[in-house]
Amino acid sequence: MKIIQLLLISFLFTACNVSPQPINYGSDACHFCNMTIVDRQHASQVVTAKGKAYKYDAIECMVHSLQDEFKETEMAHYLVADFNQPGQLIDATKASYLVSEKLQSPMGANLSAFKNIEEGKKAQEKFTGTVFSWKEIQEHLKL
Repeated sequence: MKIIQLLLISFLFTACNVSPQPINYGSDACHFCNMTIVDRQHASQVVTAKGKAYKYDAIECMVHSLQDEFKETEMAHYLVADFNQPGQLIDATKASYLVSEKLQSPMGANLSAFKNIEEGKKAQEKFTGTVFSWKEIQEHLKL
């Protein structure tokens, strides 16, 4: 009987896991545009407060999805790929964003994320363009 109780308790803890999910590059599809996610420098993900993860091939797809389908949904995590560390997801709310024609993103917004404002400004010096905060990039991409 104790074994069954322990199994039920462990199941409950794993069922309530509110954490990011690994992106399976080359096989996972973007929740917004349905393209296969292949670009490790531009992928992104949101996780709802209930633990459902949604993956995107580009930051602009995630932002548009948040403005449309998920505008009333409570999110636990907003994540974007760090351009300088492909495949490494970072907190989107703390990242800086560079829009530069010299850095093409999968959906054409020329949008890349960097772990902080300093890294964003370094990239701006190299690639030109405009640096945005999380709040500013959402306004810039307003539907």
